Formats: sequence, structure tokens, C-alpha cells
Amino acid sequence: MTDPTIPPITEDDIAHYLANTPDFFERHASLLAAVQLTSPHSHRAVSLQERQAEMLREKIKGLELKAAEMIRHGHENTAIADRLQRWTLQLLNTRTADDLPTVVTEGIATHFDVPQVAVRLWGVAPAFAGLPQTQGASDEAQALASALTQPSCRSHPAPACVDWLADPAAAASLALLPLRTGDGAAAFGLLVLASPDAQRFTPAMGTDFLARIGELSAAALSRLLP
Repeated sequence: MTDPTIPPITEDDIAHYLANTPDFFERHASLLAAVQLTSPHSHRAVSLQERQAEMLREKIKGLELKAAEMIRHGHENTAIADRLQRWTLQLLNTRTADDLPTVVTEGIATHFDVPQVAVRLWGVAPAFAGLPQTQGASDEAQALASALTQPSCRSHPAPACVDWLADPAAAASLALLPLRTGDGAAAFGLLVLASPDAQRFTPAMGTDFLARIGELSAAALSRLLP
């Protein structure tokens, strides 16, 4: 007769017992061969050993997919590093400072496949005051650059700088990169990257790579400062 005061044995109790009694199957080895499980693939009854083999194959497949993804990311990172190096070499090999604003913007557009790139600078030396890229930065644009401590991505145009682009209407997303000579220094320019793809530059994306582009651009363009 069952004692109502004793709780019934649950599946968790059985699982706990088997997990803490590793020699159970040594004493009942024939039970392993008798256990039948349902395969999630064929929905037929398979032995415990066959089910374990299936689980192992699934685990190996998952590891292979992760390895393939890591290799793909590695190739992508290498390609990005190569493009960054080529662009940096262009900046270093530019002998005439007047050419630097164009080298910066065209290099970003070419090497990083950015449809539209524009830059405006202020507070430059008098010798460079006549360059197109040193004119047209409104007080609003300068205030925007000064307020940014890191690149800012947004899915709507920024009125203060969208008119710098060749085709403002095609700017569905923007990345704004403030230009400074160092941490804490005042902004002396603003670099604008634009794309017709609303998902190209979004507030949720990481900005580490954009920050590197901004730092390299600022270092090169600082040659135009007094």
C-alpha cells in the first residue's frame, strides 16, 4: 500500500539519482542496450548510442558553423585593414596640403564604399581660407561638431550639414565624425558620410571603426591649421 505521506518519485528525482550514481549503468550494462529513444530527425526509435552519436554530430556541425563564421569575420577584418592602410598611405603621401580635403573624402568614398562624403573645416590658416571645404560651415554646424565627443550615426539628415552633400535628398542615413587634434581639443571640422541605405548608419551600430577614420582624417587635415 502506498504511503500518502511520501511524495511520489519524479523525473527530476530519477535524473538526479542517475547523475549522482555513475556506477549505476556499470551494474546494469544491459539496460543501455535496451534503452530506445526517438530520433528528432527520422522520428524512429534509435538506441541510446545512436542518439548520442546524433547529438555529437549536431555539436560538431555547430562548431563547424562557428569556425566558418570566425574565418569569414577574419577575412572581412583583414580586407578592412588593407583598405584602411591603403587610404592611410594616400594621406601620408599627399605632399600638398591643399589636396588633403579631397584626398580624405574621395579616399573614404572609394576604399570604404561610401556613396557620399563631405567635409567642412574652420579656423584654418589664411593660406587655405579659399578652399571649398573651408567655407560654408554655419554656426549651427560648428556647434554640432563641438557637441559630439564621438561619431554619431543617425537615420535622418542633419540640417546643419546635409547641404554639403552632392545629393542631399539621397541621404537616408548619416555618420557625423567630429575632427579634433586630440582629446579635449576644440573641433575644427566635421566629416559627413551619407548613404541612401537607411540601415547603413544607425544609432545602434558600433562606431569604433568610424572613430578611427575620424582620427586619421583629423591628423591629416590638421596640416591646414595655423
